[in-house]
Amino acid sequence: MHIEDIFLAHRPTFSFEFFPAKTAEGAAALFETIAELVPYGPHFVSVTYGAGGSTRELTHDLVVKIKETTPLEPVPHLTCVCHSEADIASILERYAAAGVGNILALGGDPPKDKTGYVRANDAFQHAADLVAFIKRFNESGAHPDKRGFGIGVAGFPEGHPATPNRMAEMDYLKAKVDAGADYICTQLFFDNHDFLDFRDRCRMAGIEVPIIAGIMPITSKVGMRRMAELAAGARYPAKLMRALEPCGDDEAAVLVAGVKYATEQCRELLSEGVDGIHYYTLNKSQATREIYAALGMRGLDAKA
Repeated sequence: MHIEDIFLAHRPTFSFEFFPAKTAEGAAALFETIAELVPYGPHFVSVTYGAGGSTRELTHDLVVKIKETTPLEPVPHLTCVCHSEADIASILERYAAAGVGNILALGGDPPKDKTGYVRANDAFQHAADLVAFIKRFNESGAHPDKRGFGIGVAGFPEGHPATPNRMAEMDYLKAKVDAGADYICTQLFFDNHDFLDFRDRCRMAGIEVPIIAGIMPITSKVGMRRMAELAAGARYPAKLMRALEPCGDDEAAVLVAGVKYATEQCRELLSEGVDGIHYYTLNKSQATREIYAALGMRGLDAKA
């Protein structure tokens, strides 16, 4: 289903993110998670794409398996780094043939094994260039849906790590939307003020597409420290740190406190009229299921 139709039928939307497993055991565990989350009726699920396309085939295979064996609507990530136009065209052709309706177009990071990689060699220097290419693919009529792929892009409520200038950052985001993006899905954040301020600045800049809030419940302190590194120094507000402090090294208590904090984030965002909430699941279902239960949400037409 094209993302435009999803937003027309469901507002706010609720969606989940998965990453492709690299082992048979991991793949089996992931599909157990997916099976546990199917009854919660997400309006779509996204599948990540490793740095420099390092999980290209794994991502493709997972997306197609979700499409063919579950009722879920998969949205594959696609990145600029280490790809030629021919690479991207081939990937789009395969997804179109599989009936995949949407793509999340990202700038991406170079793979860790390519130290000193020169981005100048890439066909797409910025996510806006990738969006424009997908738009041209759509106009070619190669997709079974006459509108082609729905296109999502990333937003950064705490600021893009490579763009300290917040005014320039908004210009770059608007360039992605002007190139053809249909919606924005944000990086994770833990202070709703950051998201609400980001949304206001988007609207002031003339960005009118739906903006989905990315939520990641804290489930362990080890994961929290790791995410601070991976998410370009995600900010952990004092309110969250105070909630976690009494837990000490009790990981079960951390999970309870993290889920409670994320639930309150979601409750406030829903009261503020958020267009959608996207849960970063880390391929686990417990935290997301508990948030749904706490919010009293159910099924494909879940509402808070």
